[in-house]
Amino acid sequence: MAFRFAIAFACALAIAPPAIAATVDVHAGRLIDPETGKVSSNQRIRIVDGKIAAITPWAASDGPASVDWSGRTVLPGLIDLHTHIADGATESADPAEPFKHSESATILKAVPAARTMLLAGFTTVRDVGVYRGLTDVSLRDAINAGDIVGPRMFVAGGYITTPGGGGEIDALAPDMPVPEAFRVGEVHNAAEARDKARYLLDHGTDFIKLIATGAVLAIGSEPGALELSPEEMKAACGEAKLRGSYCIAHAHGAEGIKAAIRAGARTIEHASYLDAEGIALAKKDDVWLDMDIYNGDWIEEVGTKQGWPAEYLRKNRETTDVQRQGFAAAVKAGAKLTFGTDAAVYPYGLGGRQFAYMVRYGMTSLQAIRAATTEAARALRKEGEVGSLRPGAWGDLIAVRADPLADIKALEHIEAVIKGGEVVR
Repeated sequence: MAFRFAIAFACALAIAPPAIAATVDVHAGRLIDPETGKVSSNQRIRIVDGKIAAITPWAASDGPASVDWSGRTVLPGLIDLHTHIADGATESADPAEPFKHSESATILKAVPAARTMLLAGFTTVRDVGVYRGLTDVSLRDAINAGDIVGPRMFVAGGYITTPGGGGEIDALAPDMPVPEAFRVGEVHNAAEARDKARYLLDHGTDFIKLIATGAVLAIGSEPGALELSPEEMKAACGEAKLRGSYCIAHAHGAEGIKAAIRAGARTIEHASYLDAEGIALAKKDDVWLDMDIYNGDWIEEVGTKQGWPAEYLRKNRETTDVQRQGFAAAVKAGAKLTFGTDAAVYPYGLGGRQFAYMVRYGMTSLQAIRAATTEAARALRKEGEVGSLRPGAWGDLIAVRADPLADIKALEHIEAVIKGGEVVR
């Protein structure tokens, strides 16, 4: 009851978007199509009922612009494949922090987080797990209904994890039980992994999230250690496949990465200790690597200053540089890479900072943009629907002043955003 009240209250507080105009004409001074690499000047982007209908050279005789971006560079809306919006922002690194907020308070904190992500140019996100199970499903549905302002969300509902593993909050005294709402994906064997995957999909999730290895920001969990067994991962991925869905895997350790790929994971998250064999296996099995190579610097700087747990800082230092080396090796080898930042580890809205890191570690600016548009859409199974300028794609667009192909840091300063034909910034 409290959660339903929170959703209703959040909807009342949210800034309701205007009704979709039947036809919107955007005048783009410069248009970058990441899929083709084509750059065009002076273009008309016609959006009808929220979707792109046509892109043609601008001609005043075709009618006035609904949106004048003639002085800006325009791209499709960006996609972040690794966010944690539904858990809401927190100003504390206390491992027990999620226990200190009610279900209602948690979702209310997520409302401004969702809006911030959208205004930063991320019109689509994959929210890859919550500690309090299924809160992300309700947030996604409220956004889709137009009651809350935010990006299109694809959600996991929770984590398939071992007891006390990287997907659980192991911060209470041993004699204090963890509430059931925080244990919706806890498994002890392959049969339970299959059952929990089925439960999550039955309750509206879009995919399954596996915690294959330990985590950096979790007490008593080592990133290099395998936590879920190969059999448990295979069972969960098999169930997801039967249901027309897929699984993704949080996997830092080299063996965990390879075990998750063999189990059928579609994307590997973090991939901190990625080795040459893991890269080759990812290429062979057409698996995307979703590597959050920005936030290690944020954790080091801010975490140290704010006194985050020493265990967090130690593990962050052990994984940051090696993860970036693995990223560079994956780029050089031609592996498939997407854009995922772990938004919530750092403040929402700063995800654009990762583009410069991706270029620093081997990508061209166009490759980095493709990672957050074309490749991310393919990994989502939404190719041609999001992150795209194809006719029929959602009318999601962003505009910047500078040229991101010349200076990728332009994407840290999004000036205007359209989602589904609606101007939201």
